[in-house]
Amino acid sequence: MEPQNLTDVSEFLLLGLSEDPGQQPLLFGMFLSMYLVTMAGNLLIILTVISDHHLHTPMYFFLSILSLADIGFTSTTVPKVLVNTHTHQRHISYACCLIQLSFLYLFACLDSLLLMVMAYDRFVAICHPLHYPVIMNPRLCGVLVLVSIFISFFDSQLHCMMVSRLTFCTDVEIPSFFCDPPQLFNLACSDASTNTILIYLVGAIFGGVPISGILFSYTRIVPFILRVPSSRGKSKAFFTCGSHLSVVCLFYGTAAGVYLSSAVSPSLRMGAVASVMFTVVTPMLNPFIYSLRNTDIKRALQRLLSRMS
Repeated sequence: MEPQNLTDVSEFLLLGLSEDPGQQPLLFGMFLSMYLVTMAGNLLIILTVISDHHLHTPMYFFLSILSLADIGFTSTTVPKVLVNTHTHQRHISYACCLIQLSFLYLFACLDSLLLMVMAYDRFVAICHPLHYPVIMNPRLCGVLVLVSIFISFFDSQLHCMMVSRLTFCTDVEIPSFFCDPPQLFNLACSDASTNTILIYLVGAIFGGVPISGILFSYTRIVPFILRVPSSRGKSKAFFTCGSHLSVVCLFYGTAAGVYLSSAVSPSLRMGAVASVMFTVVTPMLNPFIYSLRNTDIKRALQRLLSRMS
């Protein structure tokens, strides 16, 4: 079969999680319920932070931006899955595929950078509490968010450019429910070894730098917390950092699962299952992790619900 340029490929076929027609209603209900829970949870976090002046601090400002990024992250893939499942159509056009992977990597990279910024915020708050209002001023918080967005946009365009250089054979079937560059590289007719190396190198940079920043912050935070004489203050600091660390482990753990499954066995559906954990389950659980383990969020939610009722 002769390869043809990507611009000549009009559409791809998303195989999804299952091709069994009897399982489509179950999959539709599962994705719809998780998407609604994700939207409701993250919107509630944003509304709570905006409406309660007690939460107008850098920590909750970054949390609201993270919730906004999670909404964009899951909205990049789930609506297309719902439409395809409902209409029993699995096709996605070339243009939609590029747009989808561009936004997917934009919000994924933004999530990663925001987790690093939140780790730095906790480092300053715990290790330098007297200088915290001066260091984490509104201007710096805004700059950190804008820089994170700019870097994320650069990362997404870089992935999009690498995919646009590939050539494919006809009838390209992607063993996933969204357009993912590792899967596309595995299906390319042309030699994609250079692009594969580049994408894992880019992933290592844009994933390794935030992880290094998070580890550096917590190597300073943990010894400082252990020296706190008050058990109450120590417990509060551990609860705050515990929520953040839980989200970090969930995000990077599922992301590693997606890339490792693509590298080890690209044709198996376990890669699609790992992608569900990364793109759908993680954004859904983040609001619960922060709200259930955070006293300030719970009190603000109670005040918000009481005002609404």
